[in-house]
Amino acid sequence: MEIDEIIEQFEWFHGKFERDAVEAAVARRDEIIPELLAVLEEIANPEIAAELDADGDYMAHLYAMFLLAQFRETRAYPIMLRIALLPGDLLDSLFGDCITEHFGRVLASVCGGDLKGIQSLIENPVADEWVRGAGLGGLVTLIAAGIKSREEILSYFAELFRGKLTDKNDIVWSDLISYSTDLCASELIGEIERAYEQELVDPSILTLEDVRRDLAKGKDWAMERLADDPHRRLIEDTVKEMEGWASFNEKEPRKEPAKDAAIQRREDSPTGFKRAAPKIGRNDPCPCASGKKYKKCCGQ
Repeated sequence: MEIDEIIEQFEWFHGKFERDAVEAAVARRDEIIPELLAVLEEIANPEIAAELDADGDYMAHLYAMFLLAQFRETRAYPIMLRIALLPGDLLDSLFGDCITEHFGRVLASVCGGDLKGIQSLIENPVADEWVRGAGLGGLVTLIAAGIKSREEILSYFAELFRGKLTDKNDIVWSDLISYSTDLCASELIGEIERAYEQELVDPSILTLEDVRRDLAKGKDWAMERLADDPHRRLIEDTVKEMEGWASFNEKEPRKEPAKDAAIQRREDSPTGFKRAAPKIGRNDPCPCASGKKYKKCCGQ
């Protein structure tokens, strides 16, 4: 398959996962990387991104994102960081739950161990709260991958608690505390308690009692759990990441839209990653009514 043919297969939703095109892209990795970077560059441009989103059913950016992460392509890192600064509603329409489920892992996979870009995203009060949370998750992924130490990341978390996180977005603060808890950051319990005292965290998202209970389980328990967490893995295989998406397994796939017509993307989207209901935070109550937090139940 020629490079142009591969990109053409990626561009629009055809009702199925383009496995042959993905495998061809992997086989021709060096040749296709510039084309995949160009796809991301287009999405990083707000005007072009809005046009592609309005056309409906555009998919190339998702294939490009996963493949470049699989390839550990560091040239994708600054582009992904610019994409993260798109308006929140546009990000949600183009990426949907990929933001909370995969974006942090992608950043970890393409950053080459450089934390500055992810840190600037986390600290940016203008950026969408969900990509900021994804950035925090990306740092934890780097620990799970053995690229960064727990101590280095917790040192940065301490800086966030002590002044670097300047705004009062309760989603970002909740994610910071949740990831600190996941790492059994007992050394930060004072900072965590102060965040609750200052009402920076919505206790309906994450209670201080939950934090204390998890911290009591100890560092060894936390690190073993992190090592076993499939949601804290670098991107290794685009086929495994994307092939199981519900949209690719519908019994009656939708027809490809006309490229010159506006489609009601949000009302009738084929990607399987556009929400008809509000986004579920990883620390929200699980919708299955188990009484557990989403991250410890269906979000596992």
